[in-house]
This record gives sequence, structure tokens and C-alpha cells, in this order.
Amino acid sequence: MLKGLDPLLSPELLFTLRAMGHGDEIAIVDGNYPGVEHARRLIRLDGHRLIPVLNAVLSVLPIDDFVPEAIFRSTVKAERDKLDPVHEEMIDCCAHHEPHRQVVPLIGQDFYGRVKAAHALIQTSEPRLYANIILRKGVIYPKEAGAQAAEVDPFVY
Repeated sequence: MLKGLDPLLSPELLFTLRAMGHGDEIAIVDGNYPGVEHARRLIRLDGHRLIPVLNAVLSVLPIDDFVPEAIFRSTVKAERDKLDPVHEEMIDCCAHHEPHRQVVPLIGQDFYGRVKAAHALIQTSEPRLYANIILRKGVIYPKEAGAQAAEVDPFVY
């Protein structure tokens, strides 16, 4: 256990999130998603639902602000604008962490293709269908000039 980190952030998940670079994407998917088939790197979080996992990931992952779209959700079949309750919960969770970012719906193969290209996939035990989301990692900006510097410079040995 670590101070200030959600316990859902397992060592494997933290390693993966830290190893991702700017522009890399990570998918968080429901229990029915074909994770083994689609994942380049599969992280299983069995026994956990999607929204708490999404909340934990967003608590540490910066979202890309270099592109107009950086958060994507699956759709109910080919109904691009239909929102199931789980989609509304995903949108609310993202708005809490990233209030200026939209959650963009991607239909079927567009979503699947993006997941297959993602850096990693987190498989949850979420029982609700179409509970899948992709996050594109952004950057952590350096402190602005005049801002108080950290007491320990990690780049000085």
C-alpha cells in the first residue's frame, strides 16, 4: 500500500501507466470484452467494476491535451448517441477529472481497432454491456518559472 494512491492501482497497473508515453492509449473494458484476443498487454482486475477502476486510473493519468479527442467510449451496437447508464457514469467520472474533455463515442470496429492498437488493456469484471473506454495519455507540464521548486531535484544526483 502507498499513501495517496487508490488501492485499485496494482503494482502491474502502476508500472504500465508509468511506462506509457505521451499519446499512448489504455483501454478499460467490461468482463465480456475479448481482452485476451485484443490486448497487446493485458492487466486483469477481476472482482472490480469499471467505474472505480476508471476513477483510480484518472486519479494519476494525465489526459492528452495536444489533440481534440482523447477519451473514447464504446457504443450500444451501432447507436452512436445512445447512452446506457454505465456510459453516463463514465462521462460523469471523466468530467470530474477532466472537465474540459468530451467522451467521444466510437462504433464497433472503430473502437475495437483502437483497443487493439492500445498500449495496454485493463479487463474488469464489470457485468454491464458496452462498458468500455479508452484514455490517451498526456503530459505532466514542468512548473512555470517563478513557481516554487521541489525541495529535491530528481535530476540531480
